[in-house]
Amino acid sequence: MPPEPSADSAPSEDVVRYERRGPSAVVTMNRPRYRNAQNSAMTYALDDAFYRAAADDEVKVVVLAGAGDHFSAGHDIGTPGRDVDRSFDRRAGLWWDHVGRPGGESRFAREQEVYLGMCRRWRELPKPVIAQVQGACVAGGLMLAWICDLIIASDDAFFADPVVRMGIPGVEYFAHPWVMGPRFAKEFLFLGERVGAERALALGMVNRVVPRAELDSEVASVAERIAKMPALGLALTKKAVNQAEDQMGLQTGMDSVFGLHHFAHAHNAETGADSLAGHDARSMRAAQRRPRQI
Repeated sequence: MPPEPSADSAPSEDVVRYERRGPSAVVTMNRPRYRNAQNSAMTYALDDAFYRAAADDEVKVVVLAGAGDHFSAGHDIGTPGRDVDRSFDRRAGLWWDHVGRPGGESRFAREQEVYLGMCRRWRELPKPVIAQVQGACVAGGLMLAWICDLIIASDDAFFADPVVRMGIPGVEYFAHPWVMGPRFAKEFLFLGERVGAERALALGMVNRVVPRAELDSEVASVAERIAKMPALGLALTKKAVNQAEDQMGLQTGMDSVFGLHHFAHAHNAETGADSLAGHDARSMRAAQRRPRQI
């Protein structure tokens, strides 16, 4: 059994909230103080919530939201609740526990589980999932939005993957060329700048953009209309589109880039202070202050 979380790390039932609203299950990331940065406790709590929604025959649609001003600012690389050295019961694959393993072995085993593996399994949830995005959707936050079938964003939402600043070629769930096209994916990564909601809509990264005050009602309206469709028809349609995307190379592309991602981590660790090229949450946030918006 994993050890109890520290006082600085909220228990899993708190870091993710689960609520039924008619035919919808609303799953809400609940670390607003840290802009919903994802620690492992949140990852496994999200997994619990998605399983709960999948098993409930009365749930037709799942909504993934973030509490507070932001959807998610990415992986937790510096909050008091960071739990990178804590063990959890593994669910996304058969790699061994990362805790106590040396160097790249630890990083690879952990990220194969909590980042790439979890996102892949959530993408296959056989019910439509809508991401309700406001404010920041950055780096690891992109991964959470991209596993969803639809993304509905507020007009103040913005998207960015600034990890090239760390010498790393994008986040672990590397869907960039498929969700925004190869040409813009290069610009998005090379510059690491914010993409506003309207530009994201024009690029096909999101489905709809609405005023912040209307985000809840718009998502609820879309979910309610989807829920009237036959459940099996929705599940098969989702699988059909996912399979077509995989035929276009999504799965194999991700596998190849995951290797490059870990080569970059190893290079950073070998040539510098750590696997993140000396960056932390503070330095990455500072680099994003008053950025140009693409």
